[in-house]
Amino acid sequence: MSKSQPKAKPQPKKATVIKTEKISANMQRVTLHADEFKGFPEHCEGSYIKLLFNAQGSTDPSALAEGERPVMRTYTIAELSRSECTIDVDFVRHETSDSGCGFAARWAMNAVVGDSIYVGGPGLILDINSDADWFFAVADMTALPALSAKIRNLPKDAKGYAVIKVIEPDDIRSIQAPENIQVMWLLGGESLIEKVQVLPWLPGKVSAWVACEFDDMRTLRGYFRNEKEVEKDNIYISSYWKSGVTEDGHKVMKREDAEAN
Repeated sequence: MSKSQPKAKPQPKKATVIKTEKISANMQRVTLHADEFKGFPEHCEGSYIKLLFNAQGSTDPSALAEGERPVMRTYTIAELSRSECTIDVDFVRHETSDSGCGFAARWAMNAVVGDSIYVGGPGLILDINSDADWFFAVADMTALPALSAKIRNLPKDAKGYAVIKVIEPDDIRSIQAPENIQVMWLLGGESLIEKVQVLPWLPGKVSAWVACEFDDMRTLRGYFRNEKEVEKDNIYISSYWKSGVTEDGHKVMKREDAEAN
């Protein structure tokens, strides 16, 4: 009997911009269409995709030199419509340089209907473990689309906290959350770490979901894992970016950090 062949990784899909809008002071939403999105898993909002560029920031694959690998930037599916074959992707708007760290944000701010980009994925990230007495979700603006998707899938009787840091008041938006989840918004100068650490610790078993900047993530990991001794199966914690570092550099730091911990 022959051994089964390993499943091939899905090929990137060519997607077309069908809508782009500024949904808050510092967030741009781009709606992409591709027939292949119909095959994405149900309820994969909050999953990540890879947007493909070349070293100059072009989305045209023909601009890649022979043997050159595309530069990939990671973003979250904010909304999925399998019937319409569309995904919404939210980008934090910010001033960018000509370096690689600005590829995706610059592309999103300048995208127009009819533009195309290749999309890899989706890759799934862990849901908030619902086997708990209460919940603690934490995110900065880069992880707001993922947190929003995870929070709305919690049980209706869920209780706990969702602490979200945005840049300015206009970035605050309505998210679907169970009635007893206290949603708290912080602004640019406020400390995500300080807010998390002063909130009263509720009785019973907690499930924590944290996604934010690398240094904040490490501090909050120590708080939840060591100080509060949250069970390993009841915690998801990840950095989505590192201040002053490109995504490629951030990947290296994440890998080194994971090996050390």
